[in-house]
Formats: sequence, C-alpha cells, structure tokens
Amino acid sequence: MKTKIWVLIALVFGIFAFTTQRTIKGKVLSASDGSALPGVMVNVKGTSIGTQTDVNGDFQLTMPTGSEKLIFTYIGYKTQEIKVGQDSVITVKLENDAQMLSEVVVVGYGVQKRREVTGAVVEMKSNFIPSASQMLQGRVAGLQVQQSGTYRERKKRYSADKPKEDFNTEEYNSLVENIFQEAKSSPLTTFSIDVDRAGYSNVRRMLNAGTMPPKDAIRIEEMVNYFDYDYPQPVKNEPVTINTELSDSPWNKGLKLLQIGIQAQKISTESLPASNLVFLIDVSGSMGSPEKLPLVKQALYLLTDQLRPQDKVSIVVYAGAAGLVLSPTFDKGKIKDALENLQAGGSTAGGEGIKLAYKIATENLIKGGNNRVILASDGDFNVGVSSEAELKALIEEKRNSGVFLSVLGFGMGNYKDNKMETLADKGNGNYAYIDNLQEAQKVFVHEFGGTMFTVAKDVKLQLEFNPKFVKAYRLIGYENRMLRNEDFNDDKKDAGEMGSGHTVTALYEIVPVGVESAYLKNIDELKYQTENGLSAAAKSNEVLTVKLRYKSPDENKSKLMEKVITDQQTSFDKTSENFRFAVAVAEFGLILRQSEFKGMANYEQVIDLAKNAKGSDEEGYRAEFIKLVKTTKMLDKTVVASNKD
Repeated sequence: MKTKIWVLIALVFGIFAFTTQRTIKGKVLSASDGSALPGVMVNVKGTSIGTQTDVNGDFQLTMPTGSEKLIFTYIGYKTQEIKVGQDSVITVKLENDAQMLSEVVVVGYGVQKRREVTGAVVEMKSNFIPSASQMLQGRVAGLQVQQSGTYRERKKRYSADKPKEDFNTEEYNSLVENIFQEAKSSPLTTFSIDVDRAGYSNVRRMLNAGTMPPKDAIRIEEMVNYFDYDYPQPVKNEPVTINTELSDSPWNKGLKLLQIGIQAQKISTESLPASNLVFLIDVSGSMGSPEKLPLVKQALYLLTDQLRPQDKVSIVVYAGAAGLVLSPTFDKGKIKDALENLQAGGSTAGGEGIKLAYKIATENLIKGGNNRVILASDGDFNVGVSSEAELKALIEEKRNSGVFLSVLGFGMGNYKDNKMETLADKGNGNYAYIDNLQEAQKVFVHEFGGTMFTVAKDVKLQLEFNPKFVKAYRLIGYENRMLRNEDFNDDKKDAGEMGSGHTVTALYEIVPVGVESAYLKNIDELKYQTENGLSAAAKSNEVLTVKLRYKSPDENKSKLMEKVITDQQTSFDKTSENFRFAVAVAEFGLILRQSEFKGMANYEQVIDLAKNAKGSDEEGYRAEFIKLVKTTKMLDKTVVASNKD
C-alpha cells in the first residue's frame, strides 16, 4: 500500500514539475560596444512563445520547464541560441554580422506609381510586396527574406500568382521639398507648428522590416520632433517659450543652420483638468492582423492605467456601421473588459464612427476640461464618408465643438497615412504611429500629458530675414504645414497644437550674403530696390525676427510673441546637444529622401553627430536612432545591389 502511495505522489510531482513555468528576465547588448539593443526578437526554441526587447534592451517572458533554449535574432547581428539552464536572469551579447544584410533581397516600395486622388496621393506598389505575415516576419530582427529568379521573373510570378490583398496599397500624401527663397524678394516665411511624430515610427517600422521607405513617407519635421529636447521651460503665465541657435551646416559647406525650439509648459498630471475621452476604434476586417486590433487593445490598456478618478471614458467602434459599446465610465475594469471583447470583421465606415464619437464627446463635454476623441485605425476607410476630401470637410466641421483629436495609426500593407494625417492636421489633434508595445508605452506613459492635454492651440510661426545678412533660406520639412504670410494674423486660420511638456523643433538652412550656392538660380538685379531702400532695422545687426502666435485651448483670440536674433553664431562643436542631435536626425531624413539639398550628407556623419549628442538618453530613444542609422546604412547597400537584378 505504501508503495502505491509513493508512486502516486511521484506521479503528481512529476506532472507538476512538467507543467510548471518560470519567468526569465534578461538584457541584450551589442558585443562590439556594450550598448543595449532594442527590438531584438527573443523566442523559446520549439514553441510559439516570444517577445521583443524594449528600448533599454530588457526583456521578460514565461518559459515552460520543458524548454531550455532561447533564440535571439536581430537585423545586422548574428542569431544566437542560448541554453538558459536554471538561470532566471541572463545577459546576452550579440555580435555584428555585416554579411547577413547583403544576403537579403529587399522587398516593398520598389516602384512608385502616382494616381489622382484629392490632395495628390502617392500609392506605393512593388513587384513583390510581402503579405502581412511576411511583413511581421521581416520585423523579426535578423530574418532573411529571399526570392529566387531575376527581377523580371519575380515580377511575372508574383503578378500572376499572388492574390490582390498581398500587394501593398499604403498611401502617402505627395511631398515637394521646400526650396531656397531669396531673402530680398521673399523675406517672410510662415508655417504651422507640428507635434506629430508618426513619420519617424512609421519609417522605423519599414527599416526594421528590411525595407527602404518611400520618399513621401519621410516627413523630416516629424522625425526631428519624435525626440524630446532640453529647452528652458516657459516663464510663469506663458504656455510656450522660443529658443534659437545658429551655426554651420555640416552637409553644405559655407551655409548656416538656424534651429528654432519651442517648449510648451509642463503641467503635472495631478494639476491637469478632468478628461472626457472617447476611444474610437476601427474593428473592421482589415484590423484583424496581430499588429492592428490586438496591439490597439494593448495600447489602450496602457492609457487606461494612466487615468485618474476624475477622468471618464466612452468607447465607440465602427466596421460596416458605428455603435456605442461603452457609455462614459470611470471604472478601469469595465473599460478593459469592453476592449477585450472587441473583435475585427466587416467593412469600414470611418466617417460614421467619427460622427458618433464627436456626438458622444459633446454630450458629455466637461467645461474647462480635456475633451478628446482618440481614433485608432489603419485609415482604410471604404464605406460612406471615406475619401480624403470628405474626411477633411467632416473633421473641420467637428473641430469647432471644443473636442480635440488624437489619431493613432496601426498596421502595414494597406495603411492609409494620407487620411490619418489629414484627420490629425484638420481636427485640432496630434498623430502617432504605433508599431509595437514600446511605442505605445512612449505615447501613453512617458508622454501622457503631451499626448492627451493641449496647452496652446493654433500655434503659428513667422520669420522675417534681413537681406543684409541672409541671401536665401530654406525650411527643412514642414512642407504640408506651410501657410500664406497673411494667415499669420488671421485667427480663423487653423494651425498646430502643443501638449503639456511638448517640444517643437524647426531647422532653416541659410545662405549667408557673400556665399555662392549652386542651389540658387541666377536672377537679374532688381530695378526698383536698392541698398538705400533698407530700413534702419535692416541696417542693424539683426539677422532675423521670429514671431509666434498661439491661443489658449478655450479661447479664439491669439497672442503674439517675438524674438530678435542678432549677428551672433556659435561654432558647430560648441553648439548644444539639442542642436547637434536635431541636425543629425534632419540629415538622416535628407539621405532617406535622396534630397537635392543633401550636399555631402552621409550615414557616418549622422552616426558621429548623434553619438556625440546622445546626452543622458534615459529612455534609450537616441541610442535606438543610432542603431537604426547603422542598420539603414547596411540596408541601403543591399537595395543598390538588389536593384541590379
């Protein structure tokens, strides 16, 4: 009898031991310099269990007792298999693998075709575009996607065999780069500020997938503004402050760069007004893939965790039609339960969803509070109000309701960036692209106040250059944010919004008087303007004047700020980390766009500038940028080689 009991006990403990799971924590570093590697895929060998390292290179996953090995993969590094043993905390160092990227056949965005849609849209297609599953595999760092046969053979085979839905139909508004303007004939330049950061995370997604992004996906101002800068806080009673710096251009010898940094007042979370939020979630069939609705849920869970007792949330969903699935509530459990129950299916009536979301928001409006619709979608609207022009008209009508808009983009393959950007620009809103859970954490945890709470709206900048010092100038980026000069004093003209603690950075490249530049066309001397016609201010040491207009969130009359910049500049090596890092990101954007103004811009210079201006980088975003540039450098060589096939 005792023998049977001991056998039974042994069996119970054996089953328990076999089914017990344990948590493994770790950090992944570069073997070459010891820096953290964000975005490394960590998989339990022989299972579907896996995760990604965060911006600090850290990871955590649950590992069955029966499994012993983890596999680490990352683009540009050798795949490594580690036997964990009994350890619960591990450190892994990956070695560079320069040969690996040269073996990858880069796919996606190979051929650009233009088609007429309101607002000049570029539809990106390719002779082979990966399916959603293949794009996800491409994001698994280190994966080699290979196609046999010549370029023409691949084109013929995939054109005939691949179903239509496997082709990439992402859409981006066409951008024509700002050109140099003569200061003598066009001394004024006016634009709306832009705090959108979607451009950077979207480009990062493509590069991490082994794909060079299309030119029109590269909005340099959004890449620069993805990063925070250490500008001085505004003085009391002012919501924003203007900061400037002037030095040399590292990619165009003899030219200068002017940095304008706007810092919004940072308000503590406890002091922020109560929120009336409406989650507007696309649950159409196109949102069914893992990087869409499942990631939307995870992102909004993070946001829900940040809410306070005085905040309330409603949830509106739309597919073939729109509906209210959760009435306003303070209960975080109810919010998460409602999110968990969402499933994707059907067509996409985005316009109807927007109408209902604004209706719910206005019915529950909090006077003096933060009233906001948060739209999560891939932008693939196809029922009812769906064109870019129709959506623009709809959102312009709704923005006068006192409700602000946050637009969150998800997905790949059929992503409609053009529609999402239009909604954010015209709806008193901001725009972010969420490509992974770490980006969701950045938007909803680290930048909660800036994402959710507006401190200044309709923020516009106007610069006047003194032709005594400035021969010509060019605004880098902001192509879709340019305004007419007369719009600056027109309070009816919509412009950008700034959230709590937000920074906005703009860069102008300047051709000084006396410097010859190939970028300037030969123009005859003016007959009716002479040096004698200059004003007293023009004869002073003022290089330019910066003017800024803004409105308080609940007001319709703007206020004016001015700052004069005199003929004082700093040598490049003495400039601030703010200046040098912003310049590095802008230079990277010029290379990606293959800009006609990129001069001597190159990857090595970008890497060197960014390394020397990384600063404290507590969240690791700048370190991630440096690694992204290194990956792109290798990928760019691969693209050149593959295009010869």
